[in-house]
Amino acid sequence: MAEHPPLLDTTQILSSDISLLSAPIVSADGTQQVILVQVNPGEAFTIRREDGQFQCITGPAQVPMMSPNGSVPPIYVPPGYAPQVIEDNGVRRVVVVPQAPEFHPGGHTVIHRSPHPPLPGFIPVPTMMPPPPRHMYSPVTGAGDMATQYMPQYQSSQVYGDVDAHSTHGRSNFRDERSSKTYERLQKKLKDRQGTQKDKMSSPPSSPQKCPSPVNEHNGLIKGQNASGVNTGSAKNKSGKGKGVAQIDTEIEEKDEETKAFEVHLSTILKPVASDIQARTVVLTWSPPSSLLNGETDERTTVPELYGYEILISSTGKDGKYKSVYAGEETSVTLNDLKPATDYHAKVQAGYNSIKGTPSEAETFTTLSCEPDIPNPPRIANRTKNSLTLQWKAPSDNGSKIQSFILEWDEGKGNGEFCQCYMGLQKQFKITKLSPAMGCKFRLSAKNDYGTSGFSEEVLYYTSGCAPSMPASPVLTKAGVTWLSLQWSKPSGTPSDEGISYILEMEEETSGYGFKPKYDGEDLAYTVKNLRRSTKYKFKVIAYNSEGKSNPSEVVEFTTCPDKPGVPVKPSVKGKIHSHSFKITWDPPKDNGGAAITKYVVEMAEGSNGNKWDMIYSGATREHLCDRLNPGSFYRFRVYCISDGGQSAVSESLLVQTPAVPPGPCLPPRLQGRPKAKEIQLRWGPPLVDGGSPISCYGVEMSPVERDEPREVYQGSEVECTVSSLLPGKTYSFRLRAANKMGVGRLSLTEL
Repeated sequence: MAEHPPLLDTTQILSSDISLLSAPIVSADGTQQVILVQVNPGEAFTIRREDGQFQCITGPAQVPMMSPNGSVPPIYVPPGYAPQVIEDNGVRRVVVVPQAPEFHPGGHTVIHRSPHPPLPGFIPVPTMMPPPPRHMYSPVTGAGDMATQYMPQYQSSQVYGDVDAHSTHGRSNFRDERSSKTYERLQKKLKDRQGTQKDKMSSPPSSPQKCPSPVNEHNGLIKGQNASGVNTGSAKNKSGKGKGVAQIDTEIEEKDEETKAFEVHLSTILKPVASDIQARTVVLTWSPPSSLLNGETDERTTVPELYGYEILISSTGKDGKYKSVYAGEETSVTLNDLKPATDYHAKVQAGYNSIKGTPSEAETFTTLSCEPDIPNPPRIANRTKNSLTLQWKAPSDNGSKIQSFILEWDEGKGNGEFCQCYMGLQKQFKITKLSPAMGCKFRLSAKNDYGTSGFSEEVLYYTSGCAPSMPASPVLTKAGVTWLSLQWSKPSGTPSDEGISYILEMEEETSGYGFKPKYDGEDLAYTVKNLRRSTKYKFKVIAYNSEGKSNPSEVVEFTTCPDKPGVPVKPSVKGKIHSHSFKITWDPPKDNGGAAITKYVVEMAEGSNGNKWDMIYSGATREHLCDRLNPGSFYRFRVYCISDGGQSAVSESLLVQTPAVPPGPCLPPRLQGRPKAKEIQLRWGPPLVDGGSPISCYGVEMSPVERDEPREVYQGSEVECTVSSLLPGKTYSFRLRAANKMGVGRLSLTEL
């Protein structure tokens, strides 16, 4: 069922092919009354018989009900509607009509309904409204068969409708957009109040008799259908907390409508008012959005205590580009840094949280004119030994034409006192009768009808003099393998504004070509590139101006850095490889990077594929004895070198295997089990050291204790044997030794 009480529209629930009886119908004489209850197809109606049992009647059907006392039965209607009894030709009809609110927005015409609205047909009770347990009517018996008639299914929104939706053209004809939004907010509040009433209603009977229909019913309606018989599936779970798609869409639509209505409210803000207009400032004030609607206060509209405001201004016309200059909660702001004599257009935009209204209309104002802006300092156009020619540009006149420029100077005294040397409309001036290399400070201002601007920054210019003095020698700032960065300073006593250029000359130590220019310009630093590594170069610098060149600076010498050395040659074995040690040697790299090798580093890894490298040597010699090695093992060796230029890459690795040796002594054999009279069983383990080669066989020697005549009683690869043909009561000693491909190991100790 829709949450808003929709319109009772009969045009969509009546069928032109079926005649319907009005329900309920009550005769005017006040005797027993017959009420016809219309049951729609697919719906069910629950009644209680005279014997107290419940009966479920499925549609389509007409159920005649009798009122025993002749009174009109109470009609239960959804919130927002009211029953109305109308008598027509001696027959009373109970008509369900909506309760129209008393709110009538501007331009809204009140709809007058006829006292006899054409509303025949049975109005089904909504799903959430239980049938009253107090008034039960028995079916009419003996009244004859009655033709079964039914009504077509209809949507609940067509039964309980909006008051003003009775006329489809009503809104567009008598309601403007703003009043429409206000009305919709009112409907939402009515819905909230009705929702509170719904929570207070009683629940349906707890234990009705099961209906013979296979479809469950509740309050006369099929489970899974709304009040109009339209299937809603599993829109609600058993706990009642789920929401159907239609309900969610309705909530989203209502939320959007509420947001739009609030945007309309924010858009009612009036344009700001400009006051205290000055050349560069103005005060803007405004009022919060109006809560009046067509001259009346809308008490239902929730007005926030504080709004957010944004001021937008444009200096390119009312339809030009606006920029934000203020954002806050105040209703008055002073704008600074405006342009004098300029037309501005200001708008205010109200907002609350993330909702913003449409900007207001534009307030137009013009700032006042004033004195010109401060001009830029004059610049030097030409200089000689006894004159300076200055030029400048006109600043903004701020609405009044500039009448004159005022140029002042300190007469070359340098005491901070200025006097006027020019006043007029020209934008250049030549000062004559100066001395060579004379420094003078200048400043400039402009004047119009509103006053004189402030003075520009002071600038110092010198007249031409003689050739520059000898500069200092260049200094090295940073050196690389193929480059050198140098810098130098101006000659002492040179005016700061005098244009001086420099020539940097370089000589390679072994070239034999002498000094050659590498740089000519006004910069005081330069990086010489494409040099050779670890090579010495000589430099000197010369300064010059329009008067001539200075003497060259003193010669300085700088050296490029060496490069990192190349990769050393792969190491090799020197001499014989022993089982526990051998010697390796290597050659230096073909390219030492321009610097002598200071150190070699040898690294070793165990195994033919080992990658765990450990440093075993670091020094200047090019050979090393590798000792404390294991027989029959693989080792890898590599070497790298270090010089002043850095560390080289590692060389190729050398793989070496030490030769194997005969195995070490075994532990004495052990007696296994209890000895028998003529035989015993022995067992042993491998030697602790296999000599770098797998054990191929074992040998066991036996000798009687009373005489030293050993003899071999077992030879093989097993680690156990049985010695037989012994004499009872005799004592024997046994010794064990192992052998590999390199030979036979030593005998173990004697085992008795």
